[in-house]
Amino acid sequence: MTADPGTTPETAPQAAPAVPARRNEALYFAVRNGKLLAGLAVLLPLLVLAVAGPLLTGGDPNAYVAAPASPPSSERWFGTTMFGQDVFAQFVYGLRITFVVGVLGGGLAAVIGMVIGFTAGYRGGLVDEVLNMLTNIVLVLPALAVLLIVNAYLGIRSVGVQALFIGLTSWPWAARAIRAQTFSLRSRDFVDLARLSGVSTWKIISREIAPNMSSYLVMTFILLFGGSILIAASLDFIGLGPSQGVSLGLMLNNAARWSALHLGLWWWFVPPGAGITAIVGALYVMNVGLDEVFNPKLREL
Repeated sequence: MTADPGTTPETAPQAAPAVPARRNEALYFAVRNGKLLAGLAVLLPLLVLAVAGPLLTGGDPNAYVAAPASPPSSERWFGTTMFGQDVFAQFVYGLRITFVVGVLGGGLAAVIGMVIGFTAGYRGGLVDEVLNMLTNIVLVLPALAVLLIVNAYLGIRSVGVQALFIGLTSWPWAARAIRAQTFSLRSRDFVDLARLSGVSTWKIISREIAPNMSSYLVMTFILLFGGSILIAASLDFIGLGPSQGVSLGLMLNNAARWSALHLGLWWWFVPPGAGITAIVGALYVMNVGLDEVFNPKLREL
């Protein structure tokens, strides 16, 4: 190939810049963000353990399989409860329930928050006032008292009901934040152009406004995910969770009820407590990392 006679080594165009193409910009900074990678490094092994762990332990996690109150050993990695139940088997089953409640509760809260937030922020006026009033009512609703009433009158205590309750009571702050973001976007030129073209309201929201808030919506779901896990663990610990099955919060409840701390059975309550802390902590660290990835002003690269 012949060089352009009009160019010299000094005047030739520089090599391709290190800045990535815009469409790959988020991925470029994501794989280089330490906080995001650290959160994933903690979360993914726990997720794999929750999925594949029950296949290794098998059977009923509440079965009496060994001598009571046995410390951790090569045979029973996390020891046994004071009734002879395998703590590791309960831990991996509890992890699965924890992730299920987080996804269902956080997902439901995210969907409700998006519907309410997008509608209120885009429509404005009377619709905004009504939805904002509904948001404020749910925001100040004593969720714990409502759950006590539900348990007392309906007597239904399952993972699905717990996730439904969390989802129905956790969406208000997300709705208010999405409403504010939508309110700032609805007067942009591209939204006005779509409106003048006769596009329906939901198509404008789903095709014009929501894509511009995709990073914010992802971070909102992660926060709701972590919040749902904390609420579920708290409800289980005080005895308002599912009456059947195993969860990390229920393991803590049983350990506290049977005085594991006073009896020195640390292996009964440390694994579930550490599991909850690791999952929620990893989610919040990931959220900080994603904020740096999506916000150029926060990037350290």
